[in-house]
Amino acid sequence: MRFDVLTLFPDMFPGYLGQSLLKLAIERGLVEVDLVNIRDWSTDKHKSVDDRPFGGGPGMVLRVEPTVACVEEVQRRGEQPGHLVLLTPQGRRLTQETVEKLAGHQRLVLLCGRYEGFDERVRDILHPDEISVGDFVLNGGEVAAMVMIDTLIRLVPGVLGDEESARQDSFSGPNRHLEFAQYTRPREYRGHQVPEILLSGDHAQIAAWRQQQSELRTRARREAD
Repeated sequence: MRFDVLTLFPDMFPGYLGQSLLKLAIERGLVEVDLVNIRDWSTDKHKSVDDRPFGGGPGMVLRVEPTVACVEEVQRRGEQPGHLVLLTPQGRRLTQETVEKLAGHQRLVLLCGRYEGFDERVRDILHPDEISVGDFVLNGGEVAAMVMIDTLIRLVPGVLGDEESARQDSFSGPNRHLEFAQYTRPREYRGHQVPEILLSGDHAQIAAWRQQQSELRTRARREAD
C-alpha cells in the first residue's frame, strides 16, 4: 500500500516513519510513504501558500492554486491516481468499517490542512473524500494522517506478525464489539487474579468467555454514550 502525504510540515514524519511496525513494513516493501511539501508549488519568492480570508475573520486560509497544482501533479506520479482524502474535522468520522473499506485502495493521497483550512474551491475542483478522526480540532492534518496510516497498515497482509490480531481488535468483526480483557504474567498482582477460565486450557470455554466479556464491555462503554 502506498501513501502520498501532502503537507506543509514534512519534517513531522521521519520519527514516526522510523519506528515499530511501520518501519518494518516500509523496509520489507509492504508499505510506501512519500512525503510531499505543498510549498513546492508556491509561485512567489516567499513560498507562501496562505492568505487572509475574503470577508474578514481570524487566521489564514490555504490558497487554492498551489494546493490543486500539488495534488494534480502527485496524482500523475503513480501508475494510477490514488484515492484522495482531505483530513478535516468537517469530514465523515473515521471508523474501523471506514478503514476496512479504504484498505481496498492500493494508493491513498492524504491532504493535510493547516490554519483555517483550505479555500473551498479545493473541494469544488478536487472532490476529495473528507474524513475526520474525531469531533475535535487539531493544529493540522499531520497527526490525523498518522492515525490513518496506523490504522490502515494493520490490514496490509504481512504487516502484523499474527493477522488474527487484527481480526480480534476492537470494532472488528461482524458485531463491531470492543475487545475482551487480556492478561499475561504474573497470575496474581496486588490481590488481582487472572480469571481461572483463561488458565483452564479449554479453548471453547475461553472463546465463549471472551465473547461474553466483549459484549459486556461494549454495552457498558459504548451503548451508554
